[in-house]
Amino acid sequence: MTNLIDILPLADSLPRLWYALPLVVVISLVYGATRHENLREIIVQSYRSMIWVVGFMAIIFAIIFIAGYGN
Repeated sequence: MTNLIDILPLADSLPRLWYALPLVVVISLVYGATRHENLREIIVQSYRSMIWVVGFMAIIFAIIFIAGYGN
């Protein structure tokens, strides 16, 4: 039986990624609340900015992962 760390090299740091989830949610809500006053508009803006932040983090992660994979 293979170890999970052998299959997924980043499996040992996966629990640390859960700290990013509340941070992204709070940042998105504050950003949406500074742009709008209506609750519905705040939620829509928060969702859009959350998608943008997660996408940006995924792109940066992919770049760093690919750059470090060659070493």
